[in-house]
Amino acid sequence: MTASTARRMLPAMDEDDRPRAFGDAASRLAAEDLSPYSLAELDARVALLEAEIARVAAHRQAKGDHLSAAAALFGKSPG
Repeated sequence: MTASTARRMLPAMDEDDRPRAFGDAASRLAAEDLSPYSLAELDARVALLEAEIARVAAHRQAKGDHLSAAAALFGKSPG
C-alpha cells in the first residue's frame, strides 16, 4: 500500500480534531498595523470587535452555567 492510498483510506479529520494554529486570531489582530485604515474603517472594526466580545462573553457565560449545573448534579467543583 502506498502512502497516498493510506491517506485516502483514513477518515477526514473534523475541524475540532485538528490542532489549533500557532497564535490565535486575536493575537494576529493585535499585531496588525492600523495606520492604513480610515476613520470609518476603524469605526467598523471597533463595532465588529465589540460584537465579537459580546459573542465570546455569552458563550463563556453559557459554558459556566453548564459547568455549574454539572457540578450541582455530580457534586464536583466547576472548572
